Amino acid sequence: MLKLQIHIPKRILMRLLLILKRVTKTKGSLLIQYINIKTRSAQRGSKSRSSFANIYSIYVLIEDYINNNFHIKGKYSQYDGASFSSLLKRMRELPFGAKLQTHALNHRMNEEFKKYFPNCEYTPIIRDLNTNKYWINENLLKIRINKKIYNISEIIISIIEEYINVKTDSFNRFIEQCKGLEHVIKTNNENDVVDFILNLLKPNVDARLFEIVSYAILKNYYKDIKIYWGFTQDNIKEDYLMLYKTGRTNANDGGIDFVMKPLGRFFQVTETLDFKKYFLDIEKIEHYPITFVVKSEDSIENLKEKINDNAMKLYGIETVVKKYLNCIEELINIPRLIDYFNIVRSRGDLKYLLDEIVIQSKTEFNFKTEDSQ
Repeated sequence: MLKLQIHIPKRILMRLLLILKRVTKTKGSLLIQYINIKTRSAQRGSKSRSSFANIYSIYVLIEDYINNNFHIKGKYSQYDGASFSSLLKRMRELPFGAKLQTHALNHRMNEEFKKYFPNCEYTPIIRDLNTNKYWINENLLKIRINKKIYNISEIIISIIEEYINVKTDSFNRFIEQCKGLEHVIKTNNENDVVDFILNLLKPNVDARLFEIVSYAILKNYYKDIKIYWGFTQDNIKEDYLMLYKTGRTNANDGGIDFVMKPLGRFFQVTETLDFKKYFLDIEKIEHYPITFVVKSEDSIENLKEKINDNAMKLYGIETVVKKYLNCIEELINIPRLIDYFNIVRSRGDLKYLLDEIVIQSKTEFNFKTEDSQ
């Protein structure tokens, strides 16, 4: 990672951080408060969502601000602004940022900031749609403490870089733990591996990791199931079921996470039972059947009952609700995933499952280890 050269002595930096810690409890620095909210996952390990897009949009704009010495010489109001292409390029150069999209710079960070601080008169990211130039709102980089104005741009850069270091170290440990457990499989003691994977099937685990582990389990469960099919009775072929991941968890894939060949089944991983966005205009058209993998420990029966109740509240017509429910081909909850995991384990396929978790995790989190570069 390319780092800015911060010229604040460590002693003064620590003193300012202590001051800022007190200030953030007041109205002194809303930007610091926002960053504090967005970096909470640093205390929760690799299994929590990292919010890099919004954080990096702040980082690259402040980095541009410091690189041009506006924190020292002032006159930022006369700056022509940073180009969108250079900012996005820089965001994608940062760890975990290779596949970040444009939303954070364009509107998402500003909208979320406004959600947390509705009474703030300042918009963090300023942009000119005609020139496609961007600025950080300098008002949010200055705080008053005891009648003195402090520019906290370098402090913010230091905080974000430390957050990146923590998340990188955490994810490195996660990957190394996966690889280390592969060696454990060769022994007769699989308890560590089992505990590790089961801990990734908890309701409070990051949604992306849950989707990855669900996929690894289902792929390895279905791969030994054989079917016979053909277009005529004289042309029957034998195939094993194959499950494919359609893309990353944030991809615009129409709500489909996994696809199964040759049956053509569709799978969606979800944290909620609010499925109405998948069944728009269901009263008008025939919707394709879909299997939902639900991040819940509730029984299948309870989940079905909740879905039925939600559908009745939404549509209120039994014929429409029946059509709604018929579109749900299968519900897979956490207990069922654990059952499938135990079957995979009994086949001796734990290593393949771990390999898949490592591969998918590196892809999902845009992460490259030294041995993969």
